[in-house]
Amino acid sequence: MLLTVAHTLAGLVGAFGVFLGVNAFRTPRAALGFGIPGTPVDDATFQAWLHVKAVRDIASGVLILILVAGATPDLLGWCMLAAAGIPVGDALIVLRSKGTRAAAFGIHGATAAAMAAVSALLFLA
Repeated sequence: MLLTVAHTLAGLVGAFGVFLGVNAFRTPRAALGFGIPGTPVDDATFQAWLHVKAVRDIASGVLILILVAGATPDLLGWCMLAAAGIPVGDALIVLRSKGTRAAAFGIHGATAAAMAAVSALLFLA
């Protein structure tokens, strides 16, 4: 039962990564939710960088989904824990860019904590 819950949650994390990436391609204004103030979403150069982030999000999500489908719980757990470093880095970027603490911790910090919790569930399963 615990393994099913952990796999389901890991799959949701992977699917959400894919969603974020696809959404960034479709709707550049979604970048406003990242937490960096003054984000120039209509600027072509910014949109190019946003596409770099979108590719990263899609690839990370697909990687997690592949691991959900075929990896051992321990390997998936370690990979999820390593991938939790991405939202930690994102939170630091938001803080360094004078974004709000609410965005840094409420969006990115919460994501990192959720990924670490899923990792813990996988290690216990």
